[in-house]
This record gives sequence, structure tokens and C-alpha cells, in this order.
Amino acid sequence: MKEKILGIINEIRTVKGLEQLGEIHEEDNLRDDLGLTSFDLAELTVKIEDAFDIDIFEDGLVNTVSEIYAKLKK
Repeated sequence: MKEKILGIINEIRTVKGLEQLGEIHEEDNLRDDLGLTSFDLAELTVKIEDAFDIDIFEDGLVNTVSEIYAKLKK
């Protein structure tokens, strides 16, 4: 699961012209640490829903990598 999330984030970062990440940490903030915008978060939601069949924003905002993991573990 963690490698898949890293891959999805790197797909989005690559399109933006940002370097790929070798790893992400649970405390990483999606906006501040990973450089994602509101548009990127919408794309992230769609890609995660396609990969895992879960809408991570269904119950509210997700701000960190650990919050993504928590939603996927439900």
C-alpha cells in the first residue's frame, strides 16, 4: 500500500515538473512537505479511489500521509 501511494504521489509530482521522492513519511503534509496543490489533491483522490476503491476525502479533509494510510486501513 505504501509503495503504491508513493507511486501515485510521484506521478503527480512528475507532471508538475517536481523531482520524484524516494520515500514519504507518515508525518509529511501533502501541501507543505510534498508540494501538492488543491488540484493535485483532487487528482490524488481520483487515483487512490481507482487503485483502492476508497474515497479518502469522503469523511473530510486529508492533510498528511498518515491520514491517507488511516483511511485506507478502514
